[in-house]
Amino acid sequence: MRLHGRGGQGTVTAAELLAVAAFEDGLYAQAFPSFGSERTGAPVEAYCRVGSHEIRTREPVRDPHVLIIQDPTLLGVVPIFAGLRPDGFVLINTATPLHELGMGDDLARLDRGRVLSLPATDIALQYLQRPTPNSVLLGGFAAMTELISLDGVEAAIRHRFRGPVADANIEAVRVAFHHVRHEREEEQSRATAT
Repeated sequence: MRLHGRGGQGTVTAAELLAVAAFEDGLYAQAFPSFGSERTGAPVEAYCRVGSHEIRTREPVRDPHVLIIQDPTLLGVVPIFAGLRPDGFVLINTATPLHELGMGDDLARLDRGRVLSLPATDIALQYLQRPTPNSVLLGGFAAMTELISLDGVEAAIRHRFRGPVADANIEAVRVAFHHVRHEREEEQSRATAT
């Protein structure tokens, strides 16, 4: 998996939480960042590998099965879709309809239901009072891919945060999970109808 965001959005933390969630679900996992200029607002990539066997490689993920895009302003600025597998998943933090994001060919080459949006920043503002979409997107990721469980994400959050901060993050994650599950079901219904 490859996560794209900007410095200060918690992209690296999201990859780490994703790895812990996978571990909680009994899988092997690793997460690590790739920084350009290490400053707030600069593009950041983080990587996470998850599998049923020990993971030995530590190189950047160049051909991801999953892209999590924390900041849609990166679309067209950095080559986000480079290497994405044809059967890959894309989760984008946006309330904007996908067809308005200017993804054209990148969007067209993927199956319906494999590219979904989630207003993660809006959810984060509502539940966390901060524009940090990272943990919220993990709830959406769990619903979209079913690679990790909602319980695993919640456990990872409890490992990282305590008290009201953990509770608020978990509430936001649950909202995101159900939002994406609903959106995915609607996409599948539309695909079946055509």
